[in-house]
Amino acid sequence: MTLEIPVRLTQRELESTLWAAANALRGPVDPGDFKAYVFPIMFFKWISDNWDYKHAQALAEWGDELTDDIEYSDYQPFVVPKGCHWADVHGTTFNLGNKVALALGRIEESNRDLVGVFGDVNWANPERLPETALAALLDAFHGLTLDPDHVNGDLLGAAYEYLLREFAEASGKKAGEFFTPRHVVHLLVKILDPRPGESIVDPACGSGGMLVETVNEVRAAGGNPDSLRLHGQEVNLTTSAIAKMNLYLHGLEDFDIKRGDSFREPKFLDRGKLQKFDVVIANPPFSLQNWGAAAWTHDPYGRVVCAVPPAKNGDYAWIQHMIASAKDDTGRVGVVMPHGVLFRGGKEGDIRRCLLEKDLLEAVIGLPNNLFYSTSIPVCLLIWRKTKRAERQGKVLFVDASARFKPGRNQNTMDDADIEVIHAAYAKGEDIDGEGGLNLRLVDMAEIAGHGYDLNIGRYLQTQADAEVDVEAALAAYLDSRETLRAAERVLDEKLKAAGFNA
Repeated sequence: MTLEIPVRLTQRELESTLWAAANALRGPVDPGDFKAYVFPIMFFKWISDNWDYKHAQALAEWGDELTDDIEYSDYQPFVVPKGCHWADVHGTTFNLGNKVALALGRIEESNRDLVGVFGDVNWANPERLPETALAALLDAFHGLTLDPDHVNGDLLGAAYEYLLREFAEASGKKAGEFFTPRHVVHLLVKILDPRPGESIVDPACGSGGMLVETVNEVRAAGGNPDSLRLHGQEVNLTTSAIAKMNLYLHGLEDFDIKRGDSFREPKFLDRGKLQKFDVVIANPPFSLQNWGAAAWTHDPYGRVVCAVPPAKNGDYAWIQHMIASAKDDTGRVGVVMPHGVLFRGGKEGDIRRCLLEKDLLEAVIGLPNNLFYSTSIPVCLLIWRKTKRAERQGKVLFVDASARFKPGRNQNTMDDADIEVIHAAYAKGEDIDGEGGLNLRLVDMAEIAGHGYDLNIGRYLQTQADAEVDVEAALAAYLDSRETLRAAERVLDEKLKAAGFNA
Protein backbone atom coordinates (compact mmCIF):
# COMPACT_ATOMS: atom_id res chain seq x y z
CA MET A 1 0.00 0.00 0.00
CA THR A 2 1.39 3.38 -1.04
CA LEU A 3 0.61 6.39 1.11
CA GLU A 4 -0.58 9.38 -0.85
CA ILE A 5 1.47 12.43 0.06
CA PRO A 6 -0.65 15.59 0.03
CA VAL A 7 0.39 18.16 -2.54
CA ARG A 8 1.30 21.33 -0.66
CA LEU A 9 0.16 24.61 -2.16
CA THR A 10 2.74 27.16 -3.20
CA GLN A 11 2.38 30.81 -2.26
CA ARG A 12 1.68 31.77 -5.86
CA GLU A 13 -0.95 29.05 -6.34
CA LEU A 14 -2.73 30.06 -3.17
CA GLU A 15 -2.69 33.77 -3.96
CA SER A 16 -3.90 33.15 -7.50
CA THR A 17 -6.84 31.10 -6.27
CA LEU A 18 -7.75 33.62 -3.60
CA TRP A 19 -7.76 36.49 -6.06
CA ALA A 20 -9.87 34.42 -8.45
CA ALA A 21 -12.35 34.03 -5.60
CA ALA A 22 -12.50 37.79 -5.16
CA ASN A 23 -13.01 38.28 -8.88
CA ALA A 24 -16.01 35.98 -8.76
CA LEU A 25 -17.78 38.92 -7.12
CA ARG A 26 -16.73 41.50 -9.66
CA GLY A 27 -19.75 43.22 -11.13
CA PRO A 28 -22.50 42.91 -8.54
CA VAL A 29 -20.21 43.82 -5.60
CA ASP A 30 -18.15 46.97 -5.22
CA PRO A 31 -14.42 46.10 -5.01
CA GLY A 32 -14.21 48.03 -1.76
CA ASP A 33 -16.67 45.52 -0.25
CA PHE A 34 -14.99 42.32 -1.51
CA LYS A 35 -13.41 41.69 1.88
CA ALA A 36 -16.78 41.46 3.65
CA TYR A 37 -17.70 38.45 1.48
CA VAL A 38 -14.40 36.75 0.64
CA PHE A 39 -12.88 36.51 4.12
CA PRO A 40 -15.88 34.82 5.81
CA ILE A 41 -16.10 32.21 3.04
CA MET A 42 -12.34 31.59 3.22
CA PHE A 43 -12.59 31.19 7.00
CA PHE A 44 -15.58 28.84 6.66
CA LYS A 45 -13.54 26.65 4.31
CA TRP A 46 -10.56 26.73 6.69
CA ILE A 47 -12.70 25.70 9.67
CA SER A 48 -14.31 22.85 7.71
CA ASP A 49 -11.03 21.53 6.30
CA ASN A 50 -9.36 21.64 9.70
CA TRP A 51 -12.36 19.89 11.25
CA ASP A 52 -11.90 17.08 8.70
CA TYR A 53 -8.17 16.95 9.45
CA LYS A 54 -8.69 16.70 13.21
CA HIS A 55 -11.53 14.19 12.77
CA ALA A 56 -9.28 11.90 10.73
CA GLN A 57 -6.67 12.05 13.51
CA ALA A 58 -9.25 11.26 16.18
CA LEU A 59 -10.71 8.41 14.13
CA ALA A 60 -7.27 6.92 13.53
CA GLU A 61 -6.58 6.84 17.28
CA TRP A 62 -9.99 5.85 18.61
CA GLY A 63 -11.74 4.04 15.79
CA ASP A 64 -15.27 2.91 16.66
CA GLU A 65 -14.81 4.10 20.25
CA LEU A 66 -14.65 7.76 19.20
CA THR A 67 -17.39 9.90 20.73
CA ASP A 68 -18.30 13.57 20.34
CA ASP A 69 -17.12 14.21 23.91
CA ILE A 70 -13.68 12.78 23.16
CA GLU A 71 -13.41 14.54 19.82
CA TYR A 72 -14.40 18.00 21.01
CA SER A 73 -12.44 17.86 24.26
CA ASP A 74 -9.17 16.53 22.82
CA TYR A 75 -9.07 17.28 19.09
CA GLN A 76 -11.40 19.88 17.68
CA PRO A 77 -10.74 23.57 18.46
CA PHE A 78 -14.14 24.53 17.00
CA VAL A 79 -17.55 22.91 16.93
CA VAL A 80 -19.06 22.42 13.48
CA PRO A 81 -22.74 21.56 14.03
CA LYS A 82 -24.31 18.86 11.90
CA GLY A 83 -25.43 20.24 8.56
CA CYS A 84 -23.09 23.24 8.82
CA HIS A 85 -19.93 21.85 7.23
CA TRP A 86 -18.61 23.14 3.90
CA ALA A 87 -19.70 19.88 2.27
CA ASP A 88 -23.27 20.55 3.42
CA VAL A 89 -23.33 23.97 1.80
CA HIS A 90 -21.29 23.79 -1.40
CA GLY A 91 -23.36 22.62 -4.34
CA THR A 92 -26.65 23.80 -2.86
CA THR A 93 -28.87 24.73 -5.79
CA PHE A 94 -31.80 26.32 -3.98
CA ASN A 95 -31.68 29.17 -1.45
CA LEU A 96 -27.88 29.03 -1.30
CA GLY A 97 -27.69 32.36 0.54
CA ASN A 98 -29.99 31.10 3.27
CA LYS A 99 -27.93 27.93 3.59
CA VAL A 100 -24.69 29.91 3.98
CA ALA A 101 -26.28 32.27 6.50
CA LEU A 102 -27.61 29.35 8.56
CA ALA A 103 -24.28 27.50 8.59
CA LEU A 104 -22.21 30.53 9.56
CA GLY A 105 -24.74 31.62 12.17
CA ARG A 106 -24.85 28.21 13.84
CA ILE A 107 -21.04 27.93 13.86
CA GLU A 108 -20.88 31.27 15.68
CA GLU A 109 -23.59 30.20 18.13
CA SER A 110 -21.72 26.96 18.88
CA ASN A 111 -18.35 28.63 19.49
CA ARG A 112 -18.21 31.47 22.00
CA ASP A 113 -14.82 32.62 20.69
CA LEU A 114 -16.20 33.00 17.16
CA VAL A 115 -19.13 35.29 17.94
CA GLY A 116 -19.13 38.05 15.34
CA VAL A 117 -16.26 36.55 13.36
CA PHE A 118 -18.26 36.25 10.12
CA GLY A 119 -19.36 39.89 10.15
CA ASP A 120 -22.85 41.15 9.32
CA VAL A 121 -23.30 40.31 5.64
CA ASN A 122 -26.88 39.47 4.65
CA TRP A 123 -26.07 36.37 2.64
CA ALA A 124 -29.71 35.75 1.83
CA ASN A 125 -30.24 39.08 0.05
CA PRO A 126 -29.92 38.37 -3.72
CA GLU A 127 -30.15 42.09 -4.45
CA ARG A 128 -26.79 42.63 -2.75
CA LEU A 129 -25.22 39.30 -3.72
CA PRO A 130 -26.84 37.27 -6.53
CA GLU A 131 -26.78 33.53 -5.85
CA THR A 132 -24.81 32.99 -9.06
CA ALA A 133 -22.01 35.19 -7.67
CA LEU A 134 -22.16 33.42 -4.29
CA ALA A 135 -21.99 30.02 -6.00
CA ALA A 136 -18.98 31.18 -8.02
CA LEU A 137 -17.29 32.37 -4.82
CA LEU A 138 -17.82 28.98 -3.17
CA ASP A 139 -16.62 27.18 -6.31
CA ALA A 140 -13.40 29.19 -6.29
CA PHE A 141 -12.56 28.04 -2.76
CA HIS A 142 -13.84 24.49 -3.22
CA GLY A 143 -10.70 23.39 -5.03
CA LEU A 144 -8.49 24.43 -2.10
CA THR A 145 -7.76 22.25 0.91
CA LEU A 146 -6.78 24.55 3.76
CA ASP A 147 -5.60 22.00 6.33
CA PRO A 148 -2.08 21.59 7.77
CA ASP A 149 -1.20 18.88 5.25
CA HIS A 150 -1.71 21.25 2.34
CA VAL A 151 -0.90 24.72 3.66
CA ASN A 152 1.00 25.80 6.77
CA GLY A 153 0.04 28.70 9.00
CA ASP A 154 2.78 31.02 7.72
CA LEU A 155 1.72 30.47 4.11
CA LEU A 156 -1.96 30.91 4.89
CA GLY A 157 -1.29 34.03 6.94
CA ALA A 158 0.84 35.50 4.16
CA ALA A 159 -1.90 34.77 1.63
CA TYR A 160 -4.42 36.47 3.88
CA GLU A 161 -2.17 39.53 4.02
CA TYR A 162 -1.92 39.39 0.24
CA LEU A 163 -5.71 39.65 0.01
CA LEU A 164 -5.75 42.48 2.53
CA ARG A 165 -3.22 44.35 0.42
CA GLU A 166 -5.13 43.72 -2.81
CA PHE A 167 -8.40 44.80 -1.20
CA ALA A 168 -6.69 47.91 0.14
CA GLU A 169 -5.61 48.85 -3.36
CA ALA A 170 -9.13 48.25 -4.63
CA SER A 171 -10.61 50.27 -1.77
CA GLY A 172 -8.38 53.33 -2.26
CA LYS A 173 -8.91 55.85 0.55
CA LYS A 174 -11.24 53.49 2.44
CA ALA A 175 -8.29 51.13 3.00
CA GLY A 176 -7.06 53.20 5.92
CA GLU A 177 -9.99 51.87 7.93
CA PHE A 178 -8.55 48.37 8.02
CA PHE A 179 -5.04 48.18 6.60
CA THR A 180 -1.61 49.60 7.47
CA PRO A 181 1.22 48.85 4.99
CA ARG A 182 3.28 46.03 6.38
CA HIS A 183 6.62 47.84 6.14
CA VAL A 184 5.30 50.59 8.42
CA VAL A 185 3.96 47.99 10.87
CA HIS A 186 7.27 46.12 10.81
CA LEU A 187 9.25 49.27 11.63
CA LEU A 188 6.98 50.35 14.46
CA VAL A 189 6.97 46.89 16.05
CA LYS A 190 10.78 46.61 15.83
CA ILE A 191 11.10 49.94 17.61
CA LEU A 192 8.73 48.87 20.43
CA ASP A 193 10.60 45.55 20.76
CA PRO A 194 7.93 43.22 22.20
CA ARG A 195 9.29 40.54 24.53
CA PRO A 196 8.00 37.05 25.42
CA GLY A 197 5.35 37.14 28.12
CA GLU A 198 4.36 40.76 27.51
CA SER A 199 0.88 42.15 27.01
CA ILE A 200 0.08 44.01 23.79
CA VAL A 201 -2.92 46.16 22.87
CA ASP A 202 -4.00 47.97 19.72
CA PRO A 203 -7.01 50.22 20.48
CA ALA A 204 -7.69 50.78 16.76
CA CYS A 205 -6.64 47.36 15.55
CA GLY A 206 -8.17 47.33 12.06
CA SER A 207 -7.42 43.94 10.51
CA GLY A 208 -5.00 42.99 13.31
CA GLY A 209 -1.75 43.46 11.40
CA MET A 210 0.04 45.16 14.30
CA LEU A 211 -0.75 42.24 16.61
CA VAL A 212 0.34 39.65 14.04
CA GLU A 213 3.64 41.50 13.55
CA THR A 214 4.41 41.46 17.30
CA VAL A 215 4.15 37.69 17.15
CA ASN A 216 6.44 37.57 14.11
CA GLU A 217 8.98 39.81 15.83
CA VAL A 218 9.14 37.72 19.00
CA ARG A 219 9.40 34.52 16.97
CA ALA A 220 12.19 35.97 14.78
CA ALA A 221 14.14 36.87 17.93
CA GLY A 222 13.94 33.27 19.14
CA GLY A 223 11.28 33.90 21.79
CA ASN A 224 8.05 32.02 22.44
CA PRO A 225 5.26 33.95 20.68
CA ASP A 226 2.59 31.86 22.42
CA SER A 227 3.51 33.65 25.65
CA LEU A 228 2.29 37.01 24.30
CA ARG A 229 -1.09 38.30 25.46
CA LEU A 230 -2.70 40.01 22.48
CA HIS A 231 -5.60 42.46 22.70
CA GLY A 232 -7.32 44.62 20.12
CA GLN A 233 -10.36 46.87 19.90
CA GLU A 234 -12.05 47.94 16.66
CA VAL A 235 -15.24 49.94 16.18
CA ASN A 236 -16.15 48.57 12.74
CA LEU A 237 -17.93 45.20 12.85
CA THR A 238 -16.63 43.88 9.52
CA THR A 239 -13.08 44.98 10.30
CA SER A 240 -13.11 43.49 13.80
CA ALA A 241 -14.27 40.20 12.25
CA ILE A 242 -11.41 40.38 9.74
CA ALA A 243 -8.96 40.89 12.62
CA LYS A 244 -10.17 37.74 14.37
CA MET A 245 -9.89 35.72 11.18
CA ASN A 246 -6.44 37.15 10.48
CA LEU A 247 -5.11 36.03 13.85
CA TYR A 248 -6.67 32.55 13.59
CA LEU A 249 -5.32 32.06 10.07
CA HIS A 250 -1.84 33.01 11.31
CA GLY A 251 -2.07 30.08 13.71
CA LEU A 252 -2.87 32.17 16.79
CA GLU A 253 -5.51 31.21 19.32
CA ASP A 254 -4.80 33.09 22.56
CA PHE A 255 -5.99 36.63 21.79
CA ASP A 256 -8.86 38.93 22.63
CA ILE A 257 -10.42 41.11 19.92
CA LYS A 258 -13.35 43.23 21.06
CA ARG A 259 -15.66 45.39 19.02
CA GLY A 260 -16.41 48.88 20.31
CA ASP A 261 -15.47 52.56 20.45
CA SER A 262 -12.20 52.92 22.37
CA PHE A 263 -13.07 56.51 23.34
CA ARG A 264 -16.66 56.07 24.50
CA GLU A 265 -16.51 52.46 25.65
CA PRO A 266 -12.99 51.09 26.23
CA LYS A 267 -13.32 47.31 26.54
CA PHE A 268 -10.11 46.41 28.34
CA LEU A 269 -10.72 47.30 31.97
CA ASP A 270 -9.42 46.13 35.32
CA ARG A 271 -11.85 46.81 38.17
CA GLY A 272 -13.38 49.72 36.31
CA LYS A 273 -10.03 51.27 35.38
CA LEU A 274 -8.07 51.04 32.14
CA GLN A 275 -6.08 47.84 31.89
CA LYS A 276 -2.33 48.50 31.63
CA PHE A 277 -0.14 46.95 28.91
CA ASP A 278 3.56 46.61 28.15
CA VAL A 279 3.14 47.64 24.52
CA VAL A 280 0.45 49.95 23.12
CA ILE A 281 0.51 50.30 19.35
CA ALA A 282 -1.85 51.77 16.75
CA ASN A 283 -2.41 53.47 13.42
CA PRO A 284 -5.68 55.20 14.37
CA PRO A 285 -7.92 57.20 12.02
CA PHE A 286 -6.47 60.70 11.60
CA SER A 287 -8.30 63.90 12.57
CA LEU A 288 -11.39 62.02 13.75
CA GLN A 289 -14.40 64.31 14.18
CA ASN A 290 -17.17 63.86 16.75
CA TRP A 291 -15.01 61.42 18.67
CA GLY A 292 -16.73 62.05 22.02
CA ALA A 293 -15.02 65.08 23.52
CA ALA A 294 -18.02 65.97 25.70
CA ALA A 295 -17.71 62.76 27.71
CA TRP A 296 -14.00 63.36 28.30
CA THR A 297 -14.63 66.48 30.35
CA HIS A 298 -15.14 64.06 33.26
CA ASP A 299 -13.47 60.98 31.83
CA PRO A 300 -13.80 58.14 34.37
CA TYR A 301 -10.69 56.40 33.05
CA GLY A 302 -8.16 59.15 33.76
CA ARG A 303 -7.16 59.73 30.16
CA VAL A 304 -7.32 63.53 30.13
CA VAL A 305 -3.84 65.05 30.47
CA CYS A 306 -3.89 68.85 30.93
CA ALA A 307 -6.76 69.46 28.52
CA VAL A 308 -9.55 67.79 26.56
CA PRO A 309 -8.58 67.55 22.86
CA PRO A 310 -10.61 69.58 20.35
CA ALA A 311 -14.05 68.15 19.61
CA LYS A 312 -13.32 68.23 15.87
CA ASN A 313 -9.98 66.45 16.01
CA GLY A 314 -9.33 63.28 17.98
CA ASP A 315 -5.59 62.89 17.28
CA TYR A 316 -4.50 63.76 20.81
CA ALA A 317 -7.36 61.73 22.27
CA TRP A 318 -5.73 58.65 20.75
CA ILE A 319 -2.37 59.66 22.19
CA GLN A 320 -3.87 60.27 25.65
CA HIS A 321 -5.78 56.97 25.58
CA MET A 322 -2.69 55.03 24.58
CA ILE A 323 -0.39 56.61 27.16
CA ALA A 324 -3.01 55.98 29.85
CA SER A 325 -3.09 52.31 28.76
CA ALA A 326 0.68 51.81 29.20
CA LYS A 327 2.28 50.33 32.32
CA ASP A 328 4.24 52.75 34.47
CA ASP A 329 7.46 50.72 34.36
CA THR A 330 7.68 48.79 31.10
CA GLY A 331 5.02 50.66 29.12
CA ARG A 332 5.93 51.95 25.68
CA VAL A 333 3.66 53.42 23.07
CA GLY A 334 4.02 53.66 19.29
CA VAL A 335 1.46 55.55 17.22
CA VAL A 336 1.20 56.71 13.61
CA MET A 337 0.15 60.38 13.39
CA PRO A 338 -0.10 63.24 10.89
CA HIS A 339 2.58 65.93 11.22
CA GLY A 340 -0.05 68.40 12.42
CA VAL A 341 0.15 66.97 15.94
CA LEU A 342 3.73 68.21 16.11
CA PHE A 343 2.93 71.91 15.88
CA ARG A 344 -0.81 72.69 16.06
CA GLY A 345 -1.66 75.14 18.82
CA GLY A 346 -4.67 75.67 21.08
CA LYS A 347 -5.69 72.74 23.26
CA GLU A 348 -3.41 70.42 21.30
CA GLY A 349 -0.46 72.71 22.02
CA ASP A 350 -1.30 72.62 25.74
CA ILE A 351 -1.48 68.83 25.75
CA ARG A 352 1.77 68.52 23.80
CA ARG A 353 3.59 70.85 26.22
CA CYS A 354 2.28 68.91 29.22
CA LEU A 355 3.34 65.53 27.80
CA LEU A 356 6.80 66.91 27.04
CA GLU A 357 7.14 68.37 30.53
CA LYS A 358 6.32 64.92 31.89
CA ASP A 359 9.20 63.61 29.71
CA LEU A 360 7.08 60.93 28.08
CA LEU A 361 8.04 61.47 24.44
CA GLU A 362 11.11 59.53 23.34
CA ALA A 363 11.21 59.94 19.55
CA VAL A 364 9.64 61.64 16.54
CA ILE A 365 10.29 59.80 13.28
CA GLY A 366 9.25 61.44 10.03
CA LEU A 367 8.31 58.85 7.39
CA PRO A 368 8.44 59.13 3.59
CA ASN A 369 5.41 60.60 1.86
CA ASN A 370 2.72 58.55 0.16
CA LEU A 371 3.16 55.30 2.09
CA PHE A 372 -0.51 54.95 3.05
CA TYR A 373 -3.68 54.23 1.10
CA SER A 374 -5.75 56.44 3.37
CA THR A 375 -3.84 59.72 3.19
CA SER A 376 -1.12 61.54 1.24
CA ILE A 377 -0.29 64.01 4.04
CA PRO A 378 3.09 63.79 5.85
CA VAL A 379 3.03 61.07 8.52
CA CYS A 380 5.27 60.37 11.51
CA LEU A 381 5.79 57.80 14.23
CA LEU A 382 5.61 59.03 17.83
CA ILE A 383 7.33 56.82 20.42
CA TRP A 384 6.38 57.35 24.07
CA ARG A 385 7.80 55.66 27.17
CA LYS A 386 6.56 55.82 30.73
CA THR A 387 10.15 55.28 31.92
CA LYS A 388 12.85 56.41 29.48
CA ARG A 389 16.37 55.02 29.72
CA ALA A 390 18.89 57.33 31.36
CA GLU A 391 20.59 58.65 28.22
CA ARG A 392 17.24 59.65 26.70
CA GLN A 393 15.78 61.37 29.75
CA GLY A 394 15.12 65.06 29.26
CA LYS A 395 15.64 64.67 25.51
CA VAL A 396 13.71 63.79 22.35
CA LEU A 397 15.21 61.98 19.37
CA PHE A 398 14.22 63.50 16.02
CA VAL A 399 14.66 61.33 12.93
CA ASP A 400 13.98 62.45 9.37
CA ALA A 401 13.59 59.20 7.40
CA SER A 402 11.71 60.81 4.50
CA ALA A 403 14.40 59.81 1.99
CA ARG A 404 14.33 56.09 2.86
CA PHE A 405 11.80 54.67 0.40
CA LYS A 406 11.34 52.95 -2.93
CA PRO A 407 9.13 54.85 -5.39
CA GLY A 408 5.96 53.12 -6.50
CA ARG A 409 3.24 53.79 -9.05
CA ASN A 410 0.48 54.33 -6.50
CA GLN A 411 2.26 54.15 -3.14
CA ASN A 412 5.86 54.38 -2.06
CA THR A 413 7.30 51.55 0.00
CA MET A 414 10.13 50.85 2.43
CA ASP A 415 12.09 47.62 2.10
CA ASP A 416 13.89 45.60 4.77
CA ALA A 417 17.09 47.62 4.31
CA ASP A 418 15.21 50.89 4.91
CA ILE A 419 13.63 49.48 8.05
CA GLU A 420 16.92 48.16 9.40
CA VAL A 421 18.68 51.50 8.85
CA ILE A 422 15.91 53.49 10.55
CA HIS A 423 15.62 51.06 13.45
CA ALA A 424 19.38 50.91 14.04
CA ALA A 425 19.63 54.70 14.01
CA TYR A 426 16.73 54.97 16.47
CA ALA A 427 18.26 52.40 18.81
CA LYS A 428 21.69 54.04 18.87
CA GLY A 429 20.61 57.64 18.48
CA GLU A 430 22.89 58.27 15.53
CA ASP A 431 23.23 57.37 11.85
CA ILE A 432 25.14 54.09 12.09
CA ASP A 433 27.06 54.22 8.82
CA GLY A 434 26.91 57.95 8.25
CA GLU A 435 25.39 57.37 4.83
CA GLY A 436 22.01 55.96 5.72
CA GLY A 437 20.01 58.70 4.05
CA LEU A 438 18.82 59.82 7.48
CA ASN A 439 19.00 63.07 9.36
CA LEU A 440 18.69 62.72 13.12
CA ARG A 441 19.54 64.44 16.37
CA LEU A 442 18.94 63.97 20.10
CA VAL A 443 17.53 67.31 21.26
CA ASP A 444 17.54 68.61 24.83
CA MET A 445 14.14 69.51 26.31
CA ALA A 446 15.33 73.05 27.06
CA GLU A 447 15.78 73.69 23.35
CA ILE A 448 12.31 72.33 22.64
CA ALA A 449 10.86 74.56 25.34
CA GLY A 450 12.65 77.49 23.72
CA HIS A 451 10.66 76.80 20.56
CA GLY A 452 7.38 76.85 22.49
CA TYR A 453 7.22 73.02 22.52
CA ASP A 454 6.84 72.97 18.75
CA LEU A 455 7.97 69.54 17.51
CA ASN A 456 8.14 70.31 13.80
CA ILE A 457 11.03 68.10 12.67
CA GLY A 458 12.47 70.80 10.44
CA ARG A 459 13.15 73.06 13.42
CA TYR A 460 15.69 70.66 14.85
CA LEU A 461 17.25 68.97 11.85
CA GLN A 462 17.44 71.48 9.01
CA THR A 463 20.43 73.78 8.85
CA GLN A 464 18.82 76.16 6.38
CA ALA A 465 17.34 79.53 7.29
CA ASP A 466 14.43 79.66 9.69
CA ALA A 467 12.26 80.91 6.86
CA GLU A 468 12.62 77.56 5.12
CA VAL A 469 11.63 75.80 8.32
CA ASP A 470 8.52 77.94 8.44
CA VAL A 471 7.69 76.96 4.86
CA GLU A 472 7.82 73.27 5.79
CA ALA A 473 5.56 73.81 8.79
CA ALA A 474 3.14 75.88 6.74
CA LEU A 475 2.98 73.21 4.02
CA ALA A 476 2.35 70.43 6.53
CA ALA A 477 -0.32 72.53 8.24
CA TYR A 478 -2.00 73.24 4.90
CA LEU A 479 -2.05 69.57 3.89
CA ASP A 480 -3.30 68.53 7.31
CA SER A 481 -6.11 71.12 7.24
CA ARG A 482 -7.07 70.11 3.71
CA GLU A 483 -7.36 66.46 4.75
CA THR A 484 -9.49 67.45 7.75
CA LEU A 485 -11.78 69.49 5.49
CA ARG A 486 -12.16 66.58 3.10
CA ALA A 487 -13.07 64.29 6.00
CA ALA A 488 -15.73 66.78 7.09
CA GLU A 489 -17.10 66.90 3.55
CA ARG A 490 -17.35 63.10 3.45
CA VAL A 491 -19.27 63.06 6.73
CA LEU A 492 -21.65 65.74 5.42
CA ASP A 493 -22.19 63.82 2.17
CA GLU A 494 -23.07 60.68 4.12
CA LYS A 495 -25.54 62.57 6.29
CA LEU A 496 -27.18 64.15 3.24
CA LYS A 497 -27.50 60.76 1.54
CA ALA A 498 -28.97 59.25 4.70
CA ALA A 499 -31.52 62.08 4.76
CA GLY A 500 -32.51 61.34 1.17
CA PHE A 501 -30.60 64.11 -0.58
CA ASN A 502 -28.64 62.96 -3.60
CA ALA A 503 -25.72 64.90 -5.02
